[in-house]
Amino acid sequence: MPKFDRTGPRGFGPGTGRGLGPCSGGAGWGGGCGRSFGWRRFYSKNEEAEMLKEDVKEMEQELEAAKERLLELEGK
Repeated sequence: MPKFDRTGPRGFGPGTGRGLGPCSGGAGWGGGCGRSFGWRRFYSKNEEAEMLKEDVKEMEQELEAAKERLLELEGK
């Protein structure tokens, strides 16, 4: 869950991602603090590719924010 703001990976709420975050124990789908219906949706290759592109974009943004914060802390 980017930024740990409980909005889920695409803003649809907790429990709507791939189940890799803290709400599901970090391994696999289901359980935890979000919505868990006990089923799993299988995505087409195109859907999965789009989701991965979004994931990469979000990770790059988080990495950039971390680098900026590190520079602030180091006084550079």
